[in-house]
Amino acid sequence: MPTFVAKMTLLLSYLPITDPTLVFFVVLMIILFAPIVMSKLRIPHIIGMVLAGIAIGQYGFNVLERDNSFELFGRVGLYYIMFLAGLEMDMEGVKKHSRRFLLFGLLTCLVPLILTYVMSVAILGYSSAASFLLGCIMASNTLIAYPIVGRYGLHKHQSVALSVGSSMIALFLALVMLAAISGSFSKDSNWLFWVLFVIKFAAFCVGSVILIPKLTRYFLRRYSDAVMQYTFVMAVMFLSAALSSLIGIEGVFGAFYSGLILNRYIPRVSPLMNRIEFIGNALFIPYFLIGVGMLINLGTLFSSVQMVWIVLLIVFFGTFGKAVAAYVSSLLFRLSKADGHMMFGLTSAHAAGAIAMVMVGIRLEVAPGEYLVSDDMLNGIIMMILFTCIISTMMTEHAAKKIIIQEKAHLQGDMPKDDDEKILLCVKYPEIAPHLLYLSMFMRNQRLNRDLVALNVVYDDEKSNVAREQGLRLLEKLQQTASASEVRVQTQVRLATNIANGIKHAFREFACSEIVMGMHIHTDISPRFWGNFIQSLYNGLNRQIILTRFVQPMTTLRRIRVAVPSRAEFEPGFLRWLERLSRLAGQLDCRIQFHGRHESLSLIREYINNRHPNVRTEYTYMAHWNELPQLAADIADDHLFVVVTARKGTISYKTALERLPDELQKYFSGKNLMIIFPDQYGNTKEERMSFTEAQHHEEKSIYDTILRWIEKKRFANK
Repeated sequence: MPTFVAKMTLLLSYLPITDPTLVFFVVLMIILFAPIVMSKLRIPHIIGMVLAGIAIGQYGFNVLERDNSFELFGRVGLYYIMFLAGLEMDMEGVKKHSRRFLLFGLLTCLVPLILTYVMSVAILGYSSAASFLLGCIMASNTLIAYPIVGRYGLHKHQSVALSVGSSMIALFLALVMLAAISGSFSKDSNWLFWVLFVIKFAAFCVGSVILIPKLTRYFLRRYSDAVMQYTFVMAVMFLSAALSSLIGIEGVFGAFYSGLILNRYIPRVSPLMNRIEFIGNALFIPYFLIGVGMLINLGTLFSSVQMVWIVLLIVFFGTFGKAVAAYVSSLLFRLSKADGHMMFGLTSAHAAGAIAMVMVGIRLEVAPGEYLVSDDMLNGIIMMILFTCIISTMMTEHAAKKIIIQEKAHLQGDMPKDDDEKILLCVKYPEIAPHLLYLSMFMRNQRLNRDLVALNVVYDDEKSNVAREQGLRLLEKLQQTASASEVRVQTQVRLATNIANGIKHAFREFACSEIVMGMHIHTDISPRFWGNFIQSLYNGLNRQIILTRFVQPMTTLRRIRVAVPSRAEFEPGFLRWLERLSRLAGQLDCRIQFHGRHESLSLIREYINNRHPNVRTEYTYMAHWNELPQLAADIADDHLFVVVTARKGTISYKTALERLPDELQKYFSGKNLMIIFPDQYGNTKEERMSFTEAQHHEEKSIYDTILRWIEKKRFANK
């Protein structure tokens, strides 16, 4: 027995661990094993992180000391949570439901504030100032359960967006009231303080809205390196957080605000977004949660009956106030019960914000040697953090599962059973290939989650071996880029004596539904706008073909302009290209403007309102296709001009389309351009090639040439 005691004494002498390498190792082991253990117990992973922090902290087994690394990484993790919340919000939904955000924000702030204030004055006997401070702490909340939302892919769900937006409103109001409390204890506080505060806050908000988008567009247009883009985004977040702290508001507000501004420049399915989420969820956010747990001393809960009473009152009245605000708001907004659970779960947790506020109260001296926050109140708030984190995470997990089940039941009824979507990318040039990949990723159906197919066709000649090696390297880079967004890509390098036929055969082999390819690059002046093989491809293949040319990154586009020919709604492929453009506009969060006849525009409006209500749209009447050159004057460098054309012999084909190559070269040179050839025969499962079917199609028939020659002669004779 003495030997065992001696060994334990020796072991404890090495605790707490101070070696930086071992500290980081222990944290990584917690991050690794906490989710595994918690999943066995059917408990949300976030609770495991907090409980692990309690166990290893100074109030537990004292394995680690809460040193500066936990302060630094914990602060980064908190900023990360708020930044991701702003980055993933549905901004169009915010604009449409701004009154809901304001109402829920006021309720989730004022209801717990009033209940907690009355309770602390009437039951606990705290002073008015201390009660008001406690009310401000309970009025705010920390989105500690937000990573659960990310795991279930509910970032843009209405109840989640309402919860995030209202949390920021409540936090902002609580911080302003905290500043008022702090100012009341300062001799320098007067009306000038508040005037300067309002000026600084307005300058921060306006300056951020003006400068951050300009800097972001400038940087993303010039630098495509993944590490540099990530570093730039993080620099913007921390600068915004630092500036908000300077003007007197917690840095979490600045992190959230920068996320809102960068929202439209980082699409949800982009590799950059995947990197931001991955690094945050893998390291910084768990570090923050473990650090929160290390602050909690379970021993204080059992120190006295009075302490248990204080904790129960604070937790009950604060949580009850959040619940009343959430469920009343869900009833007013006519949301489901699961949405009410989600709103309550996300807004009921208290962590870093509460700690920051109580630290301010500790420094406020009421009388010589007596401070606004007593030891009992401090311990009660720390214990409240533990219980509200548990309540929040469990409720959010429960609500997320309910919402997912409801959505699946709804989608199974709406989703077509014979959806044949499978996109084929035809890539050749390394500078164009990434644009085609991103375009396909933005247009694909995320719920179907089908593979993309990347194809490189090379001529079967004496240089085929070199071209094949180049194609393999290009496709390997595309696979690496796609894997950063967790998108699977099938690849093939194909030898062919005819490029168009090689693409057609691969199209059938992979059972693809459409083709995305870049426009050919002219090295000299050529009258053949479509290139050597594209004309043969779109005439010989009756499925949707999208030709693109991007002169700047897609994420910097502000508007999509679509020219729709008359009677386009009668084409079998009408809904396919409309669905693809709607998804693209939704991912880029940019406005899409359709130009066409009233008959076409009315159907487009109806479809988007029903299937993509959050996409910002405009509809402009275009009487005749001859007006196409007039649109060129309004096409800016950050616009994408889309032309929906037609093959000869189809319903929407018109002779004016014959001038399209000349008009595009003359009026839209140097612009972001997309040309769409819609499905001609709908969802045909396979293309047939027979002896009677023409294997080659000229852009202009001999009859067209003869007619043009006759017209020239007649004009010359006049």
